[in-house]
Amino acid sequence: APGYSPLEAEQRLTVPIETAMGGLPGLDYVRSLSRYGLAQVTVVFKDGKDIYFARQLIGERLQEVRDQLPPGVSVEMGPIATGLGEIFM
Repeated sequence: APGYSPLEAEQRLTVPIETAMGGLPGLDYVRSLSRYGLAQVTVVFKDGKDIYFARQLIGERLQEVRDQLPPGVSVEMGPIATGLGEIFM
């Protein structure tokens, strides 16, 4: 999200992705961080959720929301580091 202010990143990137993640099976909570040129959304599942299945669900939701995001925005899922995946934009 190059050039976006934190407010623009939140409105154009963070909110649509957070909304898309709502209702995922086993979801505990979603948290986010919006900064200049960056939006980070962290999706946390309840203990015992298969992390690979959870990442698959997140990937499917990301595919659905891509059309709502501004052109040229790159959306990536981070590696599994602490038992949860993070989405970087």
